[in-house]
Order: sequence, then structure tokens, then C-alpha cells
Amino acid sequence: MPEEIIISVSSLETRVALVESGLLQEIFIERSHTPVTVGNIYKARVARVLPGMQSAFVDIGQPRAAFMHINDLVDSQFRFLQGERGADFQYPPIQQVIREGQHILVQVTKEPISSKGARATTSISIASRFLVYTPRNSHVGISQRIEDEQSRERLQGIMADIHRPADGDGFIVRTASERATADEIRRDAELLRKRWLVIAEDGRTAPPATTVYEDLPLHLRAMRDIINRETAAILVDNKKVFFALERFLADFIPEKLACLSLVSLKVPLFDAHNLEDQIATALNRNVPLKSGGYLVVDQTEAMTTVDVNTGAFVGRRDLEETIYRINLEAAAAIPRQLKLRNIGGIVIIDFVDMINVEHKRQVLRTLEKGQQADRVKWNISEISELGLVEMTRKRTSESLLKMMCAPCAACEGKGYIKTAETVCLEIYREIQRKALKFKGKDCLIMASQTVIDRLLDEDAMCIAELSGALDCRIRLQVEASYTQEQFDVVVPLQN
Repeated sequence: MPEEIIISVSSLETRVALVESGLLQEIFIERSHTPVTVGNIYKARVARVLPGMQSAFVDIGQPRAAFMHINDLVDSQFRFLQGERGADFQYPPIQQVIREGQHILVQVTKEPISSKGARATTSISIASRFLVYTPRNSHVGISQRIEDEQSRERLQGIMADIHRPADGDGFIVRTASERATADEIRRDAELLRKRWLVIAEDGRTAPPATTVYEDLPLHLRAMRDIINRETAAILVDNKKVFFALERFLADFIPEKLACLSLVSLKVPLFDAHNLEDQIATALNRNVPLKSGGYLVVDQTEAMTTVDVNTGAFVGRRDLEETIYRINLEAAAAIPRQLKLRNIGGIVIIDFVDMINVEHKRQVLRTLEKGQQADRVKWNISEISELGLVEMTRKRTSESLLKMMCAPCAACEGKGYIKTAETVCLEIYREIQRKALKFKGKDCLIMASQTVIDRLLDEDAMCIAELSGALDCRIRLQVEASYTQEQFDVVVPLQN
């Protein structure tokens, strides 16, 4: 289907939306105070080596040190070499590979997430439109998304002429090169080699904990990574960014130059395409389905769970057919939700229990088919005996929810707060603990409006009994700044 790339730029943030038939598929956000670091190359200083974890922390000049595991140090291209090394291969002790205070060239592969620092690797890779250059690995690979055998053979022939295994450089042929000419691919390869020579030289001369190479800004990365044969329009609302995109497209993707448009509307660009409402909806926990069913998406520290519910959908025939239909619709909707919400890590999908084996196979096939359009690496397991599907989706940055929202100040991220009744009972127990302190004196209870209302209404008799038992006068005071869970029980100051 035709796709649109909509780019909205302000002094505070840049947002890039991928839209298909008016429906938001993906949203990318880069804010000026938190620039993206994935793809950047740094001259790092090894701050700490942890032999017990086969890991190290390196200072890259960011507020938090970057984390590196032993496989990030030895090679991140291990997937290409695993067969050669054998199943019994073991990495060497990390203290034999690096030492504290050592200076190394690293590249960030994962943004800082929550309380964790960035993830880094010593295996550098530099991306262009058609190729990914791996100067420290001599492997040549072709994107698995290029399925046509003739195209793969053609690209293998082109790369055989370009590749220089003696120089130790390697390439990964990207999906966009399926229709590229040999000259275009060769030009990309030479450009990447020259860029690496500059990076390597800067890495030798730069002071530690500094940036050696910065990846493209978000609007140019979108042109490099998102544009495909289905892209029908590229809309941007900033003149400076428009001219930058125009130059980039003219140099690297001239066939898409006609799609670029500078839009000047009375209403903001995202509002004009109904994207603000769709972004707001993507932050909701519940996702309605057309049939009347719905998904419940819960993001936790360890994993994300997606629960499928029939809701108002009652079906037409029998129960098994009803369950099959709702699961099929959910399986088609889930891949878009994962992309849109930028959910990564472990994902557990709880489909409604099915008995029919063929129905299970069709639901899983629908889920896998939807994931085929996802540029992020993913893996899906079979439906378990409990009716659960386990899948992973590579996480390189915070999810949309974590980026745009913060934990609730009242519940501190739990999603629940104590009821007024529970808080009142806690107040009674607090008064009982301090009974001797209040005996014969005034007792002041400070709490939120809802708690004070309950103490004056439903619990008025309890307050009177407690006052008589302790021989003290209990006074109530509303504190507007208190949340429902907050309260204080004190002896008021005497005038």
C-alpha cells in the first residue's frame, strides 16, 4: 500500500510519522535535550571491568557509563561465525581482553533505558542507503528480506567485485539495494570506506570520552532507512529541513525527489493528518478491535504482556469459531501495535484458548505475516500448552509510553492507589500506636479531601468512639496538596 512520511520539526523536537492509508504505523521522536546516541561512535575509556559478569563499563562522555558484555568486545558479528567456532566455543575472560583505563573505539547499539546506561560494542558498523559497512569483519551478507533468488545472485556478483577480504572489511547488503545498480552500490561502498578512514584517524587523535562520529539526524535517517518502493509522499513543515532533505534525496535517492513537499498549513501538520489523536490512543492500555473485542497491553520492567479479550464480540456460529475469529483479528492487529508503541524485549501474547490445531496454526501464521513488515529483528515461538505465544523484538530505545509519560506521582507507577477506607483504617492504627502521646490532648489528622469526607461521614461514629477511649479531641484538616494515600497524625502546636 502507498505510504506517507510526515515530518514535523520544531525547536524542541523532531517527529517522523510513517502513515499507511491514513493509519499511523510508526512514530519516531527525537527531542533536543535528549539526542539519539544509537549509531554514534565514541573514543571510550574503560571505567570498570567486572570479571564475575564478563562485562565492563566504559565512559563515553555521557551522564551514565555504557555497558559492554564480553561478546560486544570480541565481536558482535558472532552470528556469522558461530558455525565455524563450534558449539563448545567459549569467550575468554574479559580481564584478558581489556583493562581499566584503556582507550577503545566503541559504537552505541542501544539507548539508555530506564536506569540503565547505553549498550556499546567494539564492532563498528556504518550504514548508507544500500550497504552497511563492517570494517572489522570480512563477512558479506545479504538482507533476508530480499527473497528473490535472481536478485540475490545479482547482488552476490556485484559484491564479489567490490569486496576486499584482504583488507578485512565486510558488508551487509540492505533491502533497498534490491533495485540498485552496480554503480550505485559501488559508490556507496567507496563512500563508506572513506568515511571509516576519517573515523579511524579521529579515533586515534581524539581525547577519551568524546564523540568521534555522529549518525545522521532523525529526518535524514528516515530518508536513509524508511523510504521504500511504497513511499508515495514525503511531507515536511520546516523550510530548513526541507532543503536538507532535498539535497539528500538528489544525491542518494533521486527517484523519490518528486515525492518531497514543503507543507504550509494553518493547522499543525500532525493535526491535519489526525496523527495527534492516534499518538494519544497509542498510549492507552486498551486497544479496541473492529469486532468488539479488545487487547490489553501492559508494559513492565521484565516484559510486555498482550491479553486478547472477546469483549462484546459474541460470534455467529459456535464458541470455537468465535474464539478463532477474535484471535485472528488480534494476531493481525498486534504487529502494528508493537511497532507503533516501539515495544521491545520479551512479549507474551495470551490468546483466547483454542482447541483446533489448524486454528492455532492460522493464528500464528497471521501473526508472523504481520511481523514480516517490521524492520526490527524479531522472533516468534509456537503457541504453548497454556495458549501463550512468546516472542522477542529487538529493543534499541525507550518505548513510546516510557518516552512520553512518567510514573504517576500518586501511585508511583503501580497503577492503583489505596481506597479512602484503607487509608482511614491506617489512620486508626497510627492513632492507636501513639495512644499515650495523645491521651488528654488534641489529635490532629491531616489528609486529602476524600479521606476527610469519609471520616466525617461513614466513619464519624468510629472517630467519636476513638476520641472517648483516648480521652482526647480529634480534629480533622484537609490538605489540598496531599494525595489520597498521604496523611499525618500529630499533636497540634499550642498557641
